[in-house]
Parts: sequence; structure tokens; C-alpha cells
Amino acid sequence: MKARGVAGALIAGFAATVLSVTPAFALTTISTGHVDAIDVDWTGSALTLDLKDSTVTPAVDRAPADVVLNAVSASKTTVPSGSAYAFLGTAGAPVWILPQTQASNIVWPGFNTEDVPSGVLSGNAVAVKLVSVSGPDDVAVYTTNTFGTPTVWFDSGNGLPDTRSIAINTHAHANWAFEAAGTYTAVFEVTATTAGGTAITTGQKTYTFTVQP
Repeated sequence: MKARGVAGALIAGFAATVLSVTPAFALTTISTGHVDAIDVDWTGSALTLDLKDSTVTPAVDRAPADVVLNAVSASKTTVPSGSAYAFLGTAGAPVWILPQTQASNIVWPGFNTEDVPSGVLSGNAVAVKLVSVSGPDDVAVYTTNTFGTPTVWFDSGNGLPDTRSIAINTHAHANWAFEAAGTYTAVFEVTATTAGGTAITTGQKTYTFTVQP
């Protein structure tokens, strides 16, 4: 009886361990279509950071930790020539880009502050911070103008954190570049100061990207 009781306790303990590490639900993987990866909202008196998934109708806000953004093989290209693109690596080297301009069958991540009302934040702006990146190589987020000249918003290759101010009532897109295939996690945080002078934050949110060879 004693041996059976010990074995039963071990089995129960193992089962409890399995249950504790089993996700309550499957992660949502998005490989194509429009999302606002950095979706900043104002809820009551709080600043929130979600991922707005517009690949479904109606669009839904998801916790970033519950989503995998998948850069499919079609997003693979090469680093352009010219010193302005040196932050992506050697010209001609492979790079995977979720593009600033929507492309068929590639996920299109944006930045959205349209649901923050005017006047509640000092300067009517938020600070978006890329806190850290882990993965097989570097990650950069940048825009290009009509002449193809890049402006870097965030770049893990030259040290983090990087912070960029974004005005409220903004819906913008940028290029998200990954320098190798594999799985990346990126931690973002959005901060601001209320019109009354109080510093507020969304807290740090973790995003997962999978990059296909």
C-alpha cells in the first residue's frame, strides 16, 4: 500500500506538472494580411498595447504573447547595395522583410495610435520602445521614402533599447527586417506622460516572429 501510495503521488505530481506547462489554447499564427502589431489604445485612464488582428472580420485585439507573426519564404530578399542599407548587413546577403507597402501573401504589420484621444497625453504622443530582441540574428524596423532612402526606427544590431516617438491618431507601416531564418522574440513597451504630468506605461509585451528559410 505504501509503495502504491508513493507511485500514485509521483503520477499525480507528474500530471500536475504537465498540466502546468500545457497552453490553455493554441497560439494564433498569422502569415498573411494586415495587423497592427503595435496597437496602442487608451482604456479609461490606462495606456494599453495589443496586437490588432485585421485578418479576421470583425478585427480583434489580441495579447501579443498569444500571437506568432510568420514571415513566409516569399518575404526573403537580399540586402540592397549602398551604405544607407549597411544596417541590414552585407549587400546581397539574404534578409527577410515584412514590407512597408502591403504585398500579397505576406503579413503586413503596422503601428496604430488612432484610439488614443487628443488631449489626454502630454504632447499628444507616445514613446514606443524596443526593449530587447532574442533570436538567430538582428532585427531592424525602418521606413523608406519615395526615393528609397531608409530611416531606421529600431535596430537590434547597434544596441538596444531604441525608442521612437509616435503621434496619436497615427496609422503607419514600416519594413520589419530579419537577418536570418529562425524564431525571434521582441519585447516592446509604450510609455507616455498624461496631460496632468503622470508617467504611464503599457508594461513590456513580448512578440514572437517565425522566419521561414
